Amino acid sequence: MPDTAVPDLGQVLEALSSSLLRPLTALPEQPVPVSGVLVFERRAPLPPVKDAILLAVGAGVDEARELVDSAAKAGYACVVVKSFGEPVAELVEAARQSGVVLLGADEAVAWHHLDAMITSVLTQASGGDLFALANAIAGMVGGATVIEDPHRRILAYSTLPEQATDTGRRQGILGLQVPAGPDYDEQYRQLAQAGRTCRFPAIAGGLPRLGVVVRAGDEELGSIWVVDDCLDAAAEQALTDVTDIVSRHLLAARTAVDAVRRRRADLLRRLLADPSSVTAVAPQLGLDPHQPVAVAAFTVASSDALAAQAATRLADLVSLHCEAHFGRHGCALIDGTVYALLPSSSNGHRELVTDIARRAHGALRVPVHAGLGSLVQELRLIASSRADADLVLRALAERPGNPVATIDEVWAGATLSELARILATHEALPRRLGPAVRAHDLEHGTTYASTLLAYLDANGDTTTASQRLSVHPNTIRYRLARAGEIFGFDLADPDERLVLWLRLRLGDQLGW
Repeated sequence: MPDTAVPDLGQVLEALSSSLLRPLTALPEQPVPVSGVLVFERRAPLPPVKDAILLAVGAGVDEARELVDSAAKAGYACVVVKSFGEPVAELVEAARQSGVVLLGADEAVAWHHLDAMITSVLTQASGGDLFALANAIAGMVGGATVIEDPHRRILAYSTLPEQATDTGRRQGILGLQVPAGPDYDEQYRQLAQAGRTCRFPAIAGGLPRLGVVVRAGDEELGSIWVVDDCLDAAAEQALTDVTDIVSRHLLAARTAVDAVRRRRADLLRRLLADPSSVTAVAPQLGLDPHQPVAVAAFTVASSDALAAQAATRLADLVSLHCEAHFGRHGCALIDGTVYALLPSSSNGHRELVTDIARRAHGALRVPVHAGLGSLVQELRLIASSRADADLVLRALAERPGNPVATIDEVWAGATLSELARILATHEALPRRLGPAVRAHDLEHGTTYASTLLAYLDANGDTTTASQRLSVHPNTIRYRLARAGEIFGFDLADPDERLVLWLRLRLGDQLGW
């Protein structure tokens, strides 16, 4: 069973973006328990509610000073205000003296929205709501019950005594994941197509089951499964009747999870943009700043109109899989690329990245590329691993083949990709070699560029170059001599030979 202790204010602030709520007073060193959230009613007396968050709706700064004192006497843990640009120094001092935590809310966020967000976070953090619901369903329907998400992760399960269970249920609960297997796959396929409560025969070593999909409109939120130990038609109808209630609970839980993921994504973006922020960010991501980490980068290898939408779904999938393996560490979608932190506690980074890319390709029906950066020895060096991962993605895009690679596997192509970027950003470099050859070919219908590139790719072997171009070796020799006269390079000079090869080799990437 999960921890059902009262959540604390730190969990609320971690789950919600700092743009929604920001501390105006220093947070106590000890956790501040939170029992719920209430809205201030100006015409009604303030009810005494221990450890609750009070939303000071409609209260100006002057009125809020009195409200803070009243809230402290009534046992509230925290007061949330909107200042609308008014000075808050005196209000902050009043809160400090009273011992109440004072938070400032974003003026643009509606109070009812903030109320719903905090309530969702508290529901998720308390961990007991879905489990209580699972027990209620088990009692009403008459069989051991589990509530799952669309990825077959077990979110809650009933604990009523003396209800029949089986090996599959016990294994699922131990790992909080439905065991893999073709029999289970077929049941989920049938359930998704049926759109109603279904009965399923026993899988080897198990018991029959009732199952129903939980939806919000056309979107699947999860499913409910009940061990069918001789359940009648009334039980089947009862399970159908509870889907709307479960739908509301799953939506609330997902809202809280989404808020947590957004917060972690913001932290990872901050860390990638400013590695010096590691001291502040690492504890919030649950990371040791001195622990080795690697960065993985994922992207949708498609340029169609659905790519942006697919990238958002890809970010959700990567987050889901990384949370399953590492817990709190963040994933962030930045300019179409999904970045994930992989701590060195696992030796299977390559296998994990490959598995995520494969599953994402199957779920999104679009090609997905994944690059794994080098392992850096501490978190402040994360920019180096990210740069490696970006280089891998560029190398994969330029040479179609394996959709997943590490920097060590594509170091040559990655190096060339980085050289192309450098050359493209230095317009002052002479453009006589490479661009001039290609321009001449376009104007005069010659083939000097392809001949030179074939010759240089063959390490100066005219026979090999001629075979690649299906021409006589003497033709290669003539074209090389003529190109030297026209463009003035010296193939005997190793530096000129290297630069010429780079310019020709990278011409397509540079737009030459």
